Amino acid sequence: MTLDLLQMSISRSIVAASRHWRRICQNTLVNYGISEACAMPLLMILRLGDGVRQVTVAHAAGLESPSLVRLLDQLCAADIVLRTEDPTDRRAKSLSLTDSGRTLALSIEDELKSLRHKVLKNVEVSDLEATLRVLHAFEDAGHEDPDHHDAEWLS
Repeated sequence: MTLDLLQMSISRSIVAASRHWRRICQNTLVNYGISEACAMPLLMILRLGDGVRQVTVAHAAGLESPSLVRLLDQLCAADIVLRTEDPTDRRAKSLSLTDSGRTLALSIEDELKSLRHKVLKNVEVSDLEATLRVLHAFEDAGHEDPDHHDAEWLS
């Protein structure tokens, strides 16, 4: 296989794998009564820790602040997330999980961990590390051109 064909195959496979993984995750999240969109900030708050700033969660989740605000409104209304003024900067908002939010997030995290183990069970650690380097190359390229809009047909 030529380098061009190999690179095209990789970029195409990333798109397909992403679609499949999202579908697997969505099917799992349905059992918890939460959308994929709401699950992302929920898990980011769990992973980053209580008291994390809203802007940090937006960045980690790959969301624009207005999009995150709508999701946080839903999570706060469901008594899953608490949004408070940041004690060091009243203009900023801090996010924390409620007890029920923490229980939900931990359950989802455990389920996703099991899914990752199941999907990747036959993949060597060295292959996972190489895959991560490849994915970082695509992520880095995305940071170089912030005005670029994804188009699946280009993959």
